Amino acid sequence: MDDFLRLSATTARFTYGAPRAFTFGDDARLLWFLRSTGPTDPFDSLWVLDTATGAESRLADPRELCPEPGPLPVAERRLRQRIRLVAAGIGSYALSGDGLRAVFALYGRLFEVAADGGAPKEIPAAGPAMDPRPNADGSRTAYVADDALYVAPGGRVSPDDGARWGVAEFAAAEELHRARGHWWSPDGVTLLAARVDESALQRRYFTDPAHPELPAEDFAYPVAGGPNADVQLWVLGAGASEGESGGEGGEGTRIRLDWDAATYPYVSDADWESAEEILLTVQDRLQQTVLLLSADPATGRTRELSRTTHPQWVDPLVPGTPARLADGRMLTAADTPGGAARALAVDGELLTGDGIQVRRVAGVHEDRLLVEAALRDPSEQQVLLLDPATGELAPVADGPGVHTVSASAGTLLLTSADADGVRRLVRTADGRELVPADLSEPMPYRVVPILERVTEHGIPTALVLPRDHVPGRRLPVLMDSYGGPCAQDVSAEPRRWQARQWWADQGFAVVTVDNRGTANVSPAHTHAMYRGFSDVTLDDQVAALHALAARHGDLDLGRVGVRGWSYGGYLAAMAVLRRPDVFHAAAAGAPPTDFRYYDTAYTERYLGLPQDHPEVYERDSLIADAPGLSRPLLLITGLADDNVHPSHTLRLSQALTDAGRPHQLLALPGVTHMLPGGNREKLMALELEFFRRELA
Repeated sequence: MDDFLRLSATTARFTYGAPRAFTFGDDARLLWFLRSTGPTDPFDSLWVLDTATGAESRLADPRELCPEPGPLPVAERRLRQRIRLVAAGIGSYALSGDGLRAVFALYGRLFEVAADGGAPKEIPAAGPAMDPRPNADGSRTAYVADDALYVAPGGRVSPDDGARWGVAEFAAAEELHRARGHWWSPDGVTLLAARVDESALQRRYFTDPAHPELPAEDFAYPVAGGPNADVQLWVLGAGASEGESGGEGGEGTRIRLDWDAATYPYVSDADWESAEEILLTVQDRLQQTVLLLSADPATGRTRELSRTTHPQWVDPLVPGTPARLADGRMLTAADTPGGAARALAVDGELLTGDGIQVRRVAGVHEDRLLVEAALRDPSEQQVLLLDPATGELAPVADGPGVHTVSASAGTLLLTSADADGVRRLVRTADGRELVPADLSEPMPYRVVPILERVTEHGIPTALVLPRDHVPGRRLPVLMDSYGGPCAQDVSAEPRRWQARQWWADQGFAVVTVDNRGTANVSPAHTHAMYRGFSDVTLDDQVAALHALAARHGDLDLGRVGVRGWSYGGYLAAMAVLRRPDVFHAAAAGAPPTDFRYYDTAYTERYLGLPQDHPEVYERDSLIADAPGLSRPLLLITGLADDNVHPSHTLRLSQALTDAGRPHQLLALPGVTHMLPGGNREKLMALELEFFRRELA
């Protein structure tokens, strides 16, 4: 392994030591965050920054609390897979309502710590615990153990009815951006809890071939066209596990929120608006209609506050909406006419137009909406203040790069990322500026990819050349794209270009393409993938490659390799199977080779139900293409991947073998859909050997 790969592996791709998971507390006097002690330390500790003094304090060190850590509870391990959390030590935390204390789980044990002094204290738990949440004053903590919801001090509050309580089901956590399943009421007395019944779902199994003596592990998986988990929301009073259902609130009561769950089975968001109101966002199965509902916690009755519809699907990528403004009006996301921009609307009237692509509503600041949006190129993102009365925009952070924001009580945390790195700045309400310490390894490359929009569709592309490239020297091309729906590769965020610069320095022209279907260009760009992945993805990748080669004569189209992971692996395998005239070798990692075996919420959003559109699923499956393979193909799968199950790769490998088509298969015991611990870098070294051999 060379120096860059070794450095990338030991620093977790230059993230160890960088602060993350920021949360304001105590009216922005405190800024909580997680950070390890340096660039090679994988164990995140819990810290707090006092914005009044600028002092940082480490409140909890996982190695002191658990010198001999045990395994993570299975449910937490799987949740970390859903939210792509790879950090060791303290993975996450939750604050009390006043922001003065935090609780966190550590290898199944629970701890609480106050911001203003004192060592962390362990909270007795009923079993290996996960997802602890303190109530408003921090006097009680709700947590999940063995799929039951508990309160400490106290006991079990969910009934023993065979369901999972207080957790997010697979579809919510993986595809709908809801990773939690219980919420305290503002008074800290009752809980809103999800009840998840997965009994109708298929079971999927893993065995570790390196340890045949161990039993198989299984889990419930919602396969496209099949049943989803039955998700209900209940208000649970203290002692609810022993109490009777129904009633008008109080100790021991259980009240179910009532909405048309048969029509709107997906709960994508829920929380208490006040002691008298719960807000929940629900979606129909094809995600063409999204409702914001108001629920009465005393009776469970709901009423509709807003409805968002789209003939293809309602794009889920505007966090912070739908929401109620301070004056009672409803803020929702909407598309401008013709799908040119993702916009905001108030009570159904557009507030923003085609000149701004809204990506997130981050809160309220100075009586205006704080939004993250793109004003110029889709590779960038600005932070703006938006007047909800007039639509007037004012910049907060609008320089080149990608800017994000968090806000509380007039204080802002601004994060700016560009070719020079990632910088964080706290700007207090009284005008002071503070910088949280970043202890991570500096990124070794300053990469400024050549960004161009090509073809009649204005497809975003990026080209990275070797740092020592001499014009006129022909270079083999390495296509390195994800290409999947609602994702973005071509961005000014610098970390994503480090590995691509390494690939370029090995002697490749590295090309990245955000074909139609990807995110943050326009709704019309994204929705072009409706009812079909393969044709749009592959056609745009080929057209963009040819357009770039026409502009940059050093790209050798006689030697084109393609690599990718997950949907990018699907793209790589499809490229050599269907366009061997363009692509000459492929390394396909964790490819979903047949979407009839992928999950409901993701697949059906774009392709519809397989029983309604079998021709779409057949067209997007790669299995029937196996007999036509004529180019070198390296297939890679993790045998513990619970997202794109290894059966996807193995089915394609079997079809290739049955057709007598030679290929390579790399199966990795114990490896999941993520590639932490240096696994990605080890694979890059193997892929480099493969491409050098096949594109020589």
